[in-house]
Amino acid sequence: MKIIKRILIGLVAIIFIAELLLVFTGNLYVNKVLAMTIMVGKTGPDIDELELFSKREIANNEPQPWKISSQFNKQKIREESLGKFAQYKTVAFLVVKNDSILHEEYWEGYNDHSLVNSFSMAKSINALLVGCALKDGLIKNLDEPVGNYLEEFKQGDKSKITIKHLLTMSSGIDFKEEYVSPLAWPAEAYYGPDVTSTVTNVKMKYEPGKIWHYKGGDAQLLGTILKKITGKNVADYAAEKLWKPIGAEDKAFWSTDEKGMEKVSCCFYTNARDYARIAKLYLNFGSWNGHQIVDSAYVKESITAANLVDREGKQNDKYGYQWWLMNYKSHPIFYMRGIRGQYIFAIPDMKIIVVRLGHKRAAKAGDELPADIFAYLDAAMEM
Repeated sequence: MKIIKRILIGLVAIIFIAELLLVFTGNLYVNKVLAMTIMVGKTGPDIDELELFSKREIANNEPQPWKISSQFNKQKIREESLGKFAQYKTVAFLVVKNDSILHEEYWEGYNDHSLVNSFSMAKSINALLVGCALKDGLIKNLDEPVGNYLEEFKQGDKSKITIKHLLTMSSGIDFKEEYVSPLAWPAEAYYGPDVTSTVTNVKMKYEPGKIWHYKGGDAQLLGTILKKITGKNVADYAAEKLWKPIGAEDKAFWSTDEKGMEKVSCCFYTNARDYARIAKLYLNFGSWNGHQIVDSAYVKESITAANLVDREGKQNDKYGYQWWLMNYKSHPIFYMRGIRGQYIFAIPDMKIIVVRLGHKRAAKAGDELPADIFAYLDAAMEM
């Protein structure tokens, strides 16, 4: 009994010291990380966490339902591909061709109205809204210093950062884009109480505009700027400039921190059909039924590789303004992607849009693409 008592006292002491360290380092949010992951048998965030956080509605207006192809669901997905779909716990697979739904399939009880977390696909939506602000004249040009809008970026090396640097993730800011440590930026941004403080109280690592390095903090800074220049919550601006004009069938949601700021580097929730509209808008270079929502020149720049090198000195060929780029089977593709295997692919020369939502994606190392990508593209291209 004495041994057990000593062990318990030791554990209590360790927990007490750990809590003190979290208090003194300003990392109390780690308790929330543990409570929402390890304590409930999860290794990280999932696609169904809308009700676990504060959120803001993105209102729709008059729905514009998709046309349904005469060949709808007539061609089945090959068994080999379905095996990979199951392996990575796919919940939605949608193929739009020539502006009509060609194939639509759901698993695990999901359907065409199920709201699914975008994770980092939200970065592309956020960048689209920056394009709207540029069109509205709220941003004079993309080479404007961030310091024109945020006081914390008026001095020193941070004063050299521009809007374009944030769009191309070349700010040079020292955001720790790690997905294992609960002390890294993604965890603090997702679970922490004040996402704005995580992106304004920062240090520099590289000279701005030179090195491409993927980091969600750059996207979140753009959201902070959007809120300031529009005088609106980002979700409200998204409803006005995007969600209502493109005829979304359902309202969407954006998770917020405890202070009401949208977590724009992640956490946009909608369904497969409405996600596909974003790709359609960019396939049409920002035009929707004759209404120019975002300038065509901005869209073109968004889906063109930024002239940068990565940290190893390799020329960037895969990233524009928060949109991913690739070439597969001689087809140029631009796409949005999230860490749990959320994808929206646009294949311009085939007039195809592919939406895949799910719980997992394949592992990747370095510059490798997650291997599950090819299963979804192959399934769509075969139709």
